[in-house]
Amino acid sequence: MAQNHICELCNRSVSTITKHHLIPLEKGGKKFETLSLCPTCHKQIHALFTNRELATHYHTLESLKRDQKIIKYLRFIENIPADSYVNIKKSRHVRKSG
Repeated sequence: MAQNHICELCNRSVSTITKHHLIPLEKGGKKFETLSLCPTCHKQIHALFTNRELATHYHTLESLKRDQKIIKYLRFIENIPADSYVNIKKSRHVRKSG
């Protein structure tokens, strides 16, 4: 039987979990704390914020959960079955800086 994990951002029970570095690796985050996130939440975070923004403003679970874009996303995702595929598109602002 597959083991279920709890996503630290959306709190849904999922079969697959990813590690999100609160300080992105390219910004020196290898030795810093990580979050256990479902793939959908992990993709959403990187679609909304640049690595620079993550390193400077969103380097804690609390700071992520206070952001209005994340709050809106969490309201949306709570009604989606946990292991469903959700197409995540990078925001224009992230695409421009990437």
